[in-house]
Amino acid sequence: MTPQIYEALLSYRQQGGLIVYLDADPEEASARASHGNKRPLLAGQAHERWMELFKQRRPVYEAIANLTVPSHGTNPKAMAQRLSEALNERTVHVSGSEPYEVYIGPGVSSRLHALLGDKVVRVALIHTHPVQHHADHARALLRQAGYRVCDIAVPDAEAGKSVQVAQGVWTRLAQEGFTRSDAVVGLGGGAATDLAGYIAATWMRGIAYVNCPTSLLAMVDASTGGKTGINLPEGKNLVGAFYTPLGVLADLKTLSTLPTDIFVEGLGEVVKCGFIHDQRILQILEDHAADLRTFDGAQIEQGEEPFIAELIERSVLVKARVVSVDLKESGPREFLNYGHTLGHAIEQLEHFTWRHGQAVAVGMVFAAELAHLLGHIDQELVDYHRELLTSLGLETSWSGGSWEQVLDLMHRDKKARGDELRFIILDGLGRPAHLDNPPLEAVHEAFERIRS
Repeated sequence: MTPQIYEALLSYRQQGGLIVYLDADPEEASARASHGNKRPLLAGQAHERWMELFKQRRPVYEAIANLTVPSHGTNPKAMAQRLSEALNERTVHVSGSEPYEVYIGPGVSSRLHALLGDKVVRVALIHTHPVQHHADHARALLRQAGYRVCDIAVPDAEAGKSVQVAQGVWTRLAQEGFTRSDAVVGLGGGAATDLAGYIAATWMRGIAYVNCPTSLLAMVDASTGGKTGINLPEGKNLVGAFYTPLGVLADLKTLSTLPTDIFVEGLGEVVKCGFIHDQRILQILEDHAADLRTFDGAQIEQGEEPFIAELIERSVLVKARVVSVDLKESGPREFLNYGHTLGHAIEQLEHFTWRHGQAVAVGMVFAAELAHLLGHIDQELVDYHRELLTSLGLETSWSGGSWEQVLDLMHRDKKARGDELRFIILDGLGRPAHLDNPPLEAVHEAFERIRS
């Protein structure tokens, strides 16, 4: 609290040093500090003096620290573990009109209270049944921090993204007396965070929310970027809003319970980020294809997840760069839809029995074939699409619906303009481009080339 010490710490931080603030609950800390007689400043009016010092010092500590670790309701051993996990965190900043952070690492869910703050009274914890264990942990953290928790379980995957489910959640919030000063926490896969974000965006025209993705797909795609929405029988994500969270907590511990097939489908979105921007992602995927294809959670449990954390961080960075300049998908953000035009059609025609990442994988092969037919890329890059995706356990072909059905759904795609089809293709590795109104014969031929 002296200028000399403050300036020294500031200089240390500016040189890349790490300063950690152990954020204690004031009431809890006051009670601890009052024990014994080794605190002369607290003699007499101990509690009042403590609160006065806390109010003076907390803003200074928060300003100088570049890592804050909450210590509410814990003990020294647990705190040491929490600190160890925090030191392994990776943070991606999403800039724009409403900036926020994406925290990636084991144990980052402990940041819930720091993100929600002290003004929130009620928290709606929206989650799916398969992640009940993680929801129990989040609920305990929220209650420990003093929030009134409204636990809301919704159907898993795309079945949870319906008007009927949203109506049920809105009714529950009304019954629980939720106001504009309350908040939503979305915990689960991409569908759960999409729904939670849409509920937050629409309840009383917008309340705060935090995303806690528990699947690889949600960590690298759905939970970041501010896209929220629900499905209609006529199409996926046709109803939604652009609405940014207070922050995203990608707790790697949740991946330890993820089924292999659900983990692998998330790699579809990771591959996409490599193709459109970051070729280092593709190299990591090649180097670790066997481990990723057979992922069973053991890597996370044993702390052997550095390359998984790097893949998530790099994928989020790709998305953050685009979202920061184009939140509402008026231009560059559409590049993130590489493989999605056909991918969404496959999901729809398969009644969402196909996972999103698998459908997008086939969609990327289709987009590569289309780009090759029109002279944008060579056959070698098309082959590389199939080879890499196959090595990761992802699909590269589909034999479901008819050409007429697929064409109809492509015309309803959000990128379409009027009666014209629009696609995202590659004009070379790492060079995404818009393709407006291509020859229908080429689109049909590319479609035939991905048939089983």
